[in-house]
Formats: sequence, C-alpha cells, structure tokens
Amino acid sequence: MAETSTDEPLEAAGDPKHAARATRSAGRKMRSLLLDAASPLFRERGLSGTAITDIAAAADAFPSQITYYFRTKEALFVECACRDLLYLARAAEQAALRARTPREYIHALAATVTASDSVAFFAEALTLTRRRQDLAPLVERTIERLHGEGARAYAGQVARHGWRSLRAPDETSRRFWAVAIGVILEGYAMGRSPEELCAEMLRVLGEQAKSTEDTGRLRLVEEAGASSNSNEEG
Repeated sequence: MAETSTDEPLEAAGDPKHAARATRSAGRKMRSLLLDAASPLFRERGLSGTAITDIAAAADAFPSQITYYFRTKEALFVECACRDLLYLARAAEQAALRARTPREYIHALAATVTASDSVAFFAEALTLTRRRQDLAPLVERTIERLHGEGARAYAGQVARHGWRSLRAPDETSRRFWAVAIGVILEGYAMGRSPEELCAEMLRVLGEQAKSTEDTGRLRLVEEAGASSNSNEEG
C-alpha cells in the first residue's frame, strides 16, 4: 500500500470541490470583464446603439458568453447601470470623508454625484425596467443598498463630528438620492453644466444638519433670550 505524502495539498486539482471553486472564480472574473467592457459602450452609444458583438470584442470574449452570464443585452445594461451607481455612491462617500461641517459634507457628495453621468445612466435602467419587470428586482436591491449604505455613512459622520441632524439618517439618504435623480435628469435635458447641477442640488436640499459650532451659538442665543425674559419679569 502506497504511503500518502504529507506535502500534498489537501485537495488535489481533480477534486470536484476544487474544480467547482475554480469554475465560480472564473465565472466571476468573466462577468466582471463583461461589465467593465459594456459600461462605457452603453454610456456612449446607449442600449440600442450597442451590439452584443461590440461588447464581446471589447472584453475579448464570445457573444455566447454574454447570453450565458446575463441572458439578454437588457439585463447586462441594467446590471451595468446598477453597479456604476453603487460605485459612484462609494466615491462620493470617500470624497466626503474630509468634510468638517455638514455643509462641506453635502457639498462634497453633490459635487461628486453631479460630475458623473452614472445617475443618468441609472435613470435609463429605471425606464427600461418599466417595460421589463423581470429586471426590476436588481434595481430594487440596488436602491435599497444605496439608501442603506448612505444612511450608515451619514450616521457615522454625524456621530463622529457631533452634528445635530435635522432628519433621521435613512430619510436624509433617501431624500439626497431622490433630489439627485430629479435634478440631474432635468439638468441633462436643459444642457446644464455639472457646476450648475451641483448648485441646484444644494439649493433644493438645503440644510441637513447643524455642526457643534452652530449648536453652541444657538444655545447661547437661547440662553441670552431666556435671561433677558427673566430680567424683564423681575
């Protein structure tokens, strides 16, 4: 009976579990490559102007791989738009980390969001799902994740700096993205610049929270008012 070497890996290359993991890893990599290749093409040419063969060529893949991983070009379009929006949200939160005041925080978010066409791209996906309800669950999950991560990030900033939020974090996040989608879609139709879109977003959003300094000044004013009333009564 042959001895088993202790230097051998626990799972040989022919092991079914190893093969399954390798297949899943290769599949994730291919899906990512296809999304990376399709996104700029969809942004530039739109859904109808982008052929599956163009995407396959850009990804150095076969057209059949697109249908294998995404079923349809429409499903690939929606997934690209959803992924890009989540990437944009992450970039916006990273840009806002350096903010010292609530005003700086909202400005950093708005400036990052309006400098990209990811929101407009996502709005196209929203329109598409109106006719393709089978694609709606992906959009729904994306929106919930967008709001959830936004609320957590905002709550973290409020706690970190000691700000006094004027609304609940979830309400603040949902309101921000609702305003962003509305302002950007209207702005694109009117041919407005990113700077104009950012200014309009800030105008519509208004004040979201008060900093420690603002709260301190407000308290002093209130205390002064109370003291004055007390003296008058005396």
